Amino acid sequence: MNATPRLEASRALFLALALAIALPVAPAHAQDAARGKVLFSLCAQCHGADGAGNPETLAPAIGGLPAWFVTGQLQKFRSGGRGTHFDDISGMRMRPMSMWLRNDEDVANVAAYVSSLARPKPAPILTGGNAETGKMKFVPCVACHGANGEGNQALNAPPLAGGSDWYQLTALQKFKAGVRGTNPKDTTGMLMRPMSMTLADEQAMKDVLAYIATLSTAN
Repeated sequence: MNATPRLEASRALFLALALAIALPVAPAHAQDAARGKVLFSLCAQCHGADGAGNPETLAPAIGGLPAWFVTGQLQKFRSGGRGTHFDDISGMRMRPMSMWLRNDEDVANVAAYVSSLARPKPAPILTGGNAETGKMKFVPCVACHGANGEGNQALNAPPLAGGSDWYQLTALQKFKAGVRGTNPKDTTGMLMRPMSMTLADEQAMKDVLAYIATLSTAN
């Protein structure tokens, strides 16, 4: 019997992990994108070489995300601020991946490389959302994420344009359910949780995400 795509992806992931662990530790300066490209070989098994993501491996699009955001999320996974809740399946898969990065310098290097990639525009997967209705519901999001979904470092708000809509839906659902945004180590997530609760139901979430899908990425 042929292996399923997810089983094949898992095999490739663990092979890449073994190879990554065997990599020699080369001298590197913080935010060394060249070193980050080497380290990204493991991440690429799920997120893709271009960082465009893959729903089959529960991996969202990450290409072109700002280094400060990537660094922050990796550090949350490493510290247990994310990926420890029993209902966060994708987070629990991501946490051990973050922990093979040996130190803060490795984290900075990977983040620098990810930020150097072009911001993708994944094809929408969700259906049933109303972008016009979502535009109105997006108004509260503008204060942090910007009118064009470009994000704001000062408020620790990541870009939303160019994101994977299926992942953004699960993120909103997790925030609303308390799967994310309740860990004391995730202070920025704690700010997002009450925002998610302003969306009455999944339809409201889909409407907002349909509108976000119409926004243009910066690069």
